[in-house]
Amino acid sequence: MRSRRNSSSRVGRRPSTTQDRIGTVAIELFTMQGFEATSVDEVAAACGIARRTLFRYFPSKNAIPWGDFDEHLAMMRAELASLPGDVPLVDGLTSALLHFNTVPATEAAMHRKRMSLILNTPTLQAYSSVMYEGWRKVVAEHVAARLGLQPTDHGPRTVGYLLLGVAMSAYEQWLADDTLELSDLLTAGMTSLADGLRSLDGSVVP
Repeated sequence: MRSRRNSSSRVGRRPSTTQDRIGTVAIELFTMQGFEATSVDEVAAACGIARRTLFRYFPSKNAIPWGDFDEHLAMMRAELASLPGDVPLVDGLTSALLHFNTVPATEAAMHRKRMSLILNTPTLQAYSSVMYEGWRKVVAEHVAARLGLQPTDHGPRTVGYLLLGVAMSAYEQWLADDTLELSDLLTAGMTSLADGLRSLDGSVVP
């Protein structure tokens, strides 16, 4: 899922930081040597920084492939909050999902390596579940605000899981077939949910 750290990948993105560089170097090492076989010390050395400096940017080795995911979530939350009230729920969610997972063509190869690590490395699965929870919460908060519910109510919570499912399925297919476009897969997945989500605009589902 969006876990991208290049400054050109989204309008308004702050300039590249040391965190970006650490992430890029680490992903290359993880891809070449394996996640388990690559130590934090090796990543720090390849970046020309001390181990303690690396940990100023990332709380753990498991966090490195995700980049600054909190920033991405904040931007997604702001984008959803800025949508006009007359934009259908499904259209707003589809737009946010596509924007969150959009990278320029020049960054597609690195994004593919990043997501392959995240989705296929057993050690990262437990950490990933925490990140997914934060992403679902952003979606649920938006849906709840639109429907006059609480984010923890069944309807908003379900939509969060549905959108995560669309994203996960799209990424799995994209990683398996490099002839496919991620945006097309995401759009197709959202189209399959459209009727159900549009029905929420006319009814409150707690």
